[in-house]
Amino acid sequence: MIKLNNINKYYTMGEETLHVLKDFSLEIGSGEFVAIMGPSGSGKSTLINLLGFIDSKYSGEYLYEGEVLDIRNDNRLSQVRNEMVGFVFQNFSLIETDTVLENVELPLLYKGLSKRQARPIVMEYLEKVGIAEKWDKLPKQLSGGQQQRVAIARALINQPKFIIADEPTGALDFHTSTEIMNLFRDVNQKEQVTIILVTHDDNMAHYANRIIRIFDGRIVSEEEHQHEIH
Repeated sequence: MIKLNNINKYYTMGEETLHVLKDFSLEIGSGEFVAIMGPSGSGKSTLINLLGFIDSKYSGEYLYEGEVLDIRNDNRLSQVRNEMVGFVFQNFSLIETDTVLENVELPLLYKGLSKRQARPIVMEYLEKVGIAEKWDKLPKQLSGGQQQRVAIARALINQPKFIIADEPTGALDFHTSTEIMNLFRDVNQKEQVTIILVTHDDNMAHYANRIIRIFDGRIVSEEEHQHEIH
């Protein structure tokens, strides 16, 4: 599904040039659940910005379903991003003044659906993530775990090809983190959505089928995991 070939990414800071990703090659298959691990400064954030079509300034090749994506144009970049990727962040990134329903319907409204058309779809996804009864609440009336469920529903609603989850349990306690990771595993298996998880927590990484460790802009190890489907 996703193939990166010899990606090099540089940042210029004043007089200095930082070489962040170094001849970086990676393949992620459709339906995979991949965890990316590495210390601060290893290139994780740069990698997910590139995978999620936030950054298109790099050398090398990004193939999606065997085709090179021509996304040097910013409008095309945001269009591809809206259609293909769902994002889940550590801090939930919900709009505090909007209800749960209003937060989750946003991607559908961007796509041109009316609120009336969007509502039943939103309720279906809130049901999937186990939070339908909170549809009229504001984020501050929810626990951290509930807020993250809202963020996952919002990420899923456009039926993206893949989800990038950046430290999605970073702000949660262990019990809630486990619930959220089980939800990701369900989404991966039942909805067949490819998930790319960035985490520094080994416990959370082990929910993935493959763990990729990066250091200093390169992949240093990969390990496969088999999970029983419950």
